[in-house]
This record gives sequence, structure tokens and C-alpha cells, in this order.
Amino acid sequence: MAWVKIIHILCVMGWMTSIFAVPRAIIYWKRDFQKTGEQGPLGDLTYRLYRFSFGLGVIAILTGLWYAHWLGWPAWVHLKLTLVVLLALHYLWTGRLVKRAQQGIFTESDMYLRIFNEISVVGTIAVLWVVVVQPF
Repeated sequence: MAWVKIIHILCVMGWMTSIFAVPRAIIYWKRDFQKTGEQGPLGDLTYRLYRFSFGLGVIAILTGLWYAHWLGWPAWVHLKLTLVVLLALHYLWTGRLVKRAQQGIFTESDMYLRIFNEISVVGTIAVLWVVVVQPF
């Protein structure tokens, strides 16, 4: 079971990198697009990071479910899964922003994207708290 935990943690780290970085990168992508009118390398990098991390997120969720099953589904795991589902929805919404950005559509303000980015940080802190404290 140690290998499942190791794979889970590694994939979560990779997925979190994208969850934190892609909304911020969209801000810079938007600024670059406004200056040049082209997608440029930043857009390509942002898209590739999002796409690559999708697989990591899937593996993280699957290994997390496997580990939860091994633990016998304690009550705190249900709260963790709820928070992970919310982070996954945030990630999917980010994908929508990336897809629109590829089409040159940047309707969200920098402030919106910054707040959107911070929501994932709060969600991640909540998941970490549940895992470490195991409140019930």
C-alpha cells in the first residue's frame, strides 16, 4: 500500500501545480495576447500544462479512492472526497477558461482570475487540514 500512497502524493503534487499555476498563467497569457494579438508560447505552455496535469489528476483521484477503500472509508474521507470534487470542478472550469483563451476570448478580469486562483489555495488547505487532523 505504500506505493499507492507514494503515487497518490506525487500525482496530487503534479495536479496541484496546474491548479495553482494555470489560472495565473492565463492572466499573463491575456496580457501577452492583448499586446501581440497572437497566442504565443505562453498560451501553448499553459495549454500543455493543463492537458498534462489532467492525467495526473485522474491518477490522483483513482489512487485516493483505492487508498480510501483500503482504509475502510472512515468518515473524514467523505469530507476529503467532497472537497476534492470541488477542486476537480474548479479544475474543469479552468479548462473552460483555457479553451476560450485558445480562441482569443479573454472576458474575465485580472482580479477575477486572481480570486479564482486563490479559491483553489483555500480548497487545498481545507483538504490538507482534513487529511492531517482527521476530524471525525
